[in-house]
Amino acid sequence: MEEEQHLVQGSRQGDLQAFNQLVERYQGQVYNLALRMLGQEDDAADATQEAFLSAYRAMGGFRGGDFRSWLLRIAANACRDQVRRAKARPALSLDAITTLDPGAGPPSLQESPEEHVLRAELAREVQQCLALLPEDQRMTVVLVDVQGLSYEEAATVTRASLGTVKSRLSRGRAAMRDLLQRQPELLPRQFRLHRE
Repeated sequence: MEEEQHLVQGSRQGDLQAFNQLVERYQGQVYNLALRMLGQEDDAADATQEAFLSAYRAMGGFRGGDFRSWLLRIAANACRDQVRRAKARPALSLDAITTLDPGAGPPSLQESPEEHVLRAELAREVQQCLALLPEDQRMTVVLVDVQGLSYEEAATVTRASLGTVKSRLSRGRAAMRDLLQRQPELLPRQFRLHRE
């Protein structure tokens, strides 16, 4: 934490190397947030780059507090801007449809090829279900359940009250559960609803 404060202070004074260290520290979290919000790798990369550029420009105005929450709020705004731009000029790439596969990492030595394929299909289905949620619920689910932020941190990032965050999270989780139950064969057995 002390090291981060030193890097933030250096960045506020224009030290590009200090800011680059902050980028290295948080680029995975910012990209993951953008990917879950936008659903496309290229869009997520663009939003990530825009978030860090915006953060660098705004470093002088950072008034202290939780840097990660501040940065993720900027990233969330970059995602919203990207969604607005996409709505203004919709386009769909066939490559983008086939390349998004958040679960297709290298297969584990302990999982069979079938388990690897099922895990990748479940990851695709989760991403598709996330995309169906209203933006405010999707953002809250991603921040809390994917990024691991506390309710308070999610409230700071989204600039919503704690009660609103809890409500959005509850509704988002319920919607995700209902959407995922449409494809029960992809879910691990313990998450399938028993319909006898």
